[in-house]
Amino acid sequence: MSQRWILRVVLVIAFACAAPVAMAQQPAEGPQQPPQGERQKPPPPPPDPLGDSIFPPDMIMQHQRELSLTDDQKTFMRAEIQRTTTRFNELQWQLQDQMEALHETVKSNSINEQLALTQLDKVLESEREIKRLHMELAIRLKNKLTADQQIKLQTIRQNNRPPRGDGPGMGPGRGPGPGRPGGPGPGGPGPGPGPGQRPPGGGQGGPGGPR
Repeated sequence: MSQRWILRVVLVIAFACAAPVAMAQQPAEGPQQPPQGERQKPPPPPPDPLGDSIFPPDMIMQHQRELSLTDDQKTFMRAEIQRTTTRFNELQWQLQDQMEALHETVKSNSINEQLALTQLDKVLESEREIKRLHMELAIRLKNKLTADQQIKLQTIRQNNRPPRGDGPGMGPGRGPGPGRPGGPGPGGPGPGPGPGQRPPGGGQGGPGGPR
């Protein structure tokens, strides 16, 4: 057996042994980042489980002529919206006071655990009452509408619904606006006043009501 042939065999064996070692030493590549300008969009918000079942007060108000609301329906809805708005404002004041008390409790270096949790329970209870208040209003308004009026509102909603993924739906989490139970406000264990919550009836000018 010639020395040249033996040397060739040795080189082949050495290369075959070195290849797996070299591959093992290469750092594992992480997930490839998308090119600049082609980053993935955030996933769309989850669908609203109640959005197809109840109707926001401001939606009813905006389409009262199309719905042919009777004077009795308008009077009833005005009274319900006014009652709910009055109670909502009371709860907002109460909630703000409770949030300030909770903040005072937890900002110290040594927190009184029992006191903090008691204050938190008060905040959560007010929050729960706000959610219940708005759901109660939505139920009463829907029950006052006829079956034909509800079908018209469903059609209006379908025609005005934005394309999927283009923005938040009309569901819980945007605060206790019309047709949606209120949710926690930004920055804290409970709701804070401001954009997280607004009185029922929609609009910036107060409770309003079907005219």
